[in-house]
Amino acid sequence: MSTPDLPSTLDAVAAAARTAGVDVDAARTEGEQIAATVAESSVGSFVDWCTATGRAINAQVFMDAALKGRRFRTSATPLVAQLHNSHSAQAVPYAKALAEVAAAAALLGKPGPGSIGAAQGTASAQLNAAQGLAAPSPAAQSGPGVPPATDAAFVRQAPQILSSVLGRMHESQSRLLDLRQLDPFAPGAFPGLGNSGNPGVPANPTVDAPSAPFQGPTGAPATEQPPVQAAPSPEPAEPPEPEEPAEPEKSLDELLAELDALVGLERVKAEIHRQTAVLKVDALRAKAGLKSPTITRHLVFVGNPGTGKTTVARLVAGIYRAVGLLSKGQLVEVDRSELVAGYLGQTAMKTAEVVAKAEGGVLFIDEAYSLNGDQYGEEAINTLVKEMEDKRNDLVVIVAGYPLPMSVFIAQNPGLASRFRTTIGFDDYTDAELEKIFTGMVSGADYDLGEGCVETFRGLLGREVRDQTFGNGRFARNVLEAAIGKHAWRLRDAADPTLEQLRTLLPADLEMDAAPVVDWQPAEPGRLQPPDADPSAPHAPAPSDPSAAPGAGA
Repeated sequence: MSTPDLPSTLDAVAAAARTAGVDVDAARTEGEQIAATVAESSVGSFVDWCTATGRAINAQVFMDAALKGRRFRTSATPLVAQLHNSHSAQAVPYAKALAEVAAAAALLGKPGPGSIGAAQGTASAQLNAAQGLAAPSPAAQSGPGVPPATDAAFVRQAPQILSSVLGRMHESQSRLLDLRQLDPFAPGAFPGLGNSGNPGVPANPTVDAPSAPFQGPTGAPATEQPPVQAAPSPEPAEPPEPEEPAEPEKSLDELLAELDALVGLERVKAEIHRQTAVLKVDALRAKAGLKSPTITRHLVFVGNPGTGKTTVARLVAGIYRAVGLLSKGQLVEVDRSELVAGYLGQTAMKTAEVVAKAEGGVLFIDEAYSLNGDQYGEEAINTLVKEMEDKRNDLVVIVAGYPLPMSVFIAQNPGLASRFRTTIGFDDYTDAELEKIFTGMVSGADYDLGEGCVETFRGLLGREVRDQTFGNGRFARNVLEAAIGKHAWRLRDAADPTLEQLRTLLPADLEMDAAPVVDWQPAEPGRLQPPDADPSAPHAPAPSDPSAAPGAGA
């Protein structure tokens, strides 16, 4: 058995696509991307790949294709998924053609074990996805365009097809590991002669050494057995790095105190305290042998951006752990992009993986209503509802977003409506609360506010439009981050600034129009200065006065 070369396997992919009635150019692109991602670890493979695909030698084009093809190592290509979902009899033949491309690509350049592993993973992903074409139900068999007998035949043939491809890969692997490619006088190069340096080793260990039959993912034996290679000498293990000590878990009282210390959010605090009391009493009732009512623990957070929803969700995770509702108390924060995959079938797996990571803690889904409106989001929601039921004893889900879209999101799915009974509203911060948040951030960052800074912040706040786009707490943080940057620019020439200068922010640092001009020009040798700098300004000493103290006025 010999491995076909890449051009012939790409032609076979195009032919399989033509037979299946799908886009031939798209199929060839899938094949080229699979070949590139399989071969990307092999030295010089881009040259062979460009030649095989009829391109000028260009490493960047090769790497672009490899990056796009990496997802096909573990999941089906769009055309495989399309053929599978449409119950096409050509799903398995097309997937087999892509698997052959992977096998051929494993030998591009100077191949190594990495390319063989990538080829095996990619081939298995495509063939397994095509084999997902289970025998149709009687109702489905009578549908138009579905040939049940042919489908079933292909399903029966799929294990043999997979075994054939994997066997071909193992043939390639044995070629890669053949020492005669490196040393023509290596042991086994001459028939009948053993290893003179080690008489106990048979002349051809791949033949003489017993081996168990190789089985593919389906359990079917491969057409060829993989060679048995001598185990390499183990490299001395590096001592494991010492683990950082785990941060001590906070008590319930500490977490509630942290909640109470947040600025504003009075309604939120009251509701979290109420929920905590319910959970504590529920735990005491269970300890006393009393029945515990079924209470939904999942929450809906509604409010504008920057109102502390994520911060409170993190505290809720810790509080629920402290009262014994959750085993770990971690917070896993996601949005639509981390739940939805590029095509149907994979979204459920992706959502389930995220839920598995959150099990024992809180899954926080920001802007959850973005899952509405298409079949991919619907698949994620249905999977989420099932996972919430299966893991109801050790998982809490919090969905968050703007009030009106969130109410529509919950109402449109009965499974969600029955599980999200508690909605907590996060009010916008008042001016006084935002001022307190800002001054707290400044102090926490080891800065001081100079005279007039609070008034300047109030002026900035007064000019803001307070609609749904207003950032609330994020506005305060953005003002501080911008002020820190302007403070650094102001002290750029200070050779030895004082501690007070390093700590103190001035009103000019907070003003929006005080940003440094990026389009600067050299003002004098060895010194940079904005072209429109005012020589009399304290942060820009006049060029005519070289004795001016650096950083004066800071």
